[in-house]
Amino acid sequence: MTESTTEITAAQFRDVLGHYPTGVTIVTGTAPDGEHLAMIVGTFTSVSLDPPLVAFLPMRTSKTFARLAECQSLCINVLTGEQEELGRTIASRWENKLDGVDWFPSPSGDPILAGSLAWLDVRLESNIEAGDHSIALCRIIDMAVNNPVAPLIFFQGGYGSFVIPPLVARIDDGIISAVTEAVCARDDLDVLATDIGCEVGLITAVNKDELATVASAVGPATRTADSLGERLPMIPPIGDTYIATAGREHQDYWLAKAKSATDEQRANFEARLEYCRAHGYLVSFLPDEGDGAYTAMTEAAHQYAAGKLTPAQEREIRDRISTTAVDYAPRELEADEVYNVGSIVVPVKDRNGESTLTLRLGQLPRGASGAEVQRWVDRGLATARTIESKLAEVKA
Repeated sequence: MTESTTEITAAQFRDVLGHYPTGVTIVTGTAPDGEHLAMIVGTFTSVSLDPPLVAFLPMRTSKTFARLAECQSLCINVLTGEQEELGRTIASRWENKLDGVDWFPSPSGDPILAGSLAWLDVRLESNIEAGDHSIALCRIIDMAVNNPVAPLIFFQGGYGSFVIPPLVARIDDGIISAVTEAVCARDDLDVLATDIGCEVGLITAVNKDELATVASAVGPATRTADSLGERLPMIPPIGDTYIATAGREHQDYWLAKAKSATDEQRANFEARLEYCRAHGYLVSFLPDEGDGAYTAMTEAAHQYAAGKLTPAQEREIRDRISTTAVDYAPRELEADEVYNVGSIVVPVKDRNGESTLTLRLGQLPRGASGAEVQRWVDRGLATARTIESKLAEVKA
């Protein structure tokens, strides 16, 4: 057999191997001086059943692993899909990595991170040098499942969660419930769509990452919006009416998704949150090229709704949405100015004052005066208040 002489580049290596998913773990330990150590590891595997062995592969240059190798025992924490931010936090710290992190001791006294999916109390048996990594072979002393939910995985350079059917079913049940409640608003949506000559929809938050349309209506000569139950990614600027009244943690989580947005675009996203809190509505404007920019964004959202996306595809869609040419900068309307409005969104609140639905007006007539746009806004606000009253009666 002739030995291959093909040069494997770092980019090629990462691209090909990135198509194979790996679980994400955080290895913790207690140093001889008593310091609690932690290191995120993306390559962890079972090795042997008899004896019970596992292995993780840290970089040979890792200073944290050099200290972990001196520990009498280690604890391998398997992360859940909800612990991505925890992993990023620990990976970004040079020292005191567990400051502010909730944990409890393993049987050997090492940190088990609260909420982790599973933990393994281990002893480092051997450390084998393998290229630019080490193979840390560990014997399991004790182990347990701590939180049986979907795990965090690393795939194609991005983090994600493996979602099992029961999780999907629970989400869909939430959409069905919202669709049932939204029936009471159907007549109001029809009247509003006919009055303005546009598309009107009610949108609900499915979870912290997705929205879904639960009711819609269209006016004369408006394209039919067949999108009931369709998922939309909650990526800036989408979802701003929900995020406006959310806590700072949720706002930061939402804003962090706009990784490719410019500083100006990020500033606009932040400004929209403040404007929505102050005025109770938001307007977006089409750029000079007209519908093209909005069409591109809509197509990206529909591609997301089709599902079965790889992390690479999802990142590409996220970038297309957050860097759209649609003008989302909040502004005061001038009565005599002419506007091409992309959309108007109004939060619909529950009896506790929380934004649980969004009333969205799209496909609006072009070349409208500021006075006319303000009329649309006022009609949207009035309709939102009517829907709030009807929903309160349904839930009473």
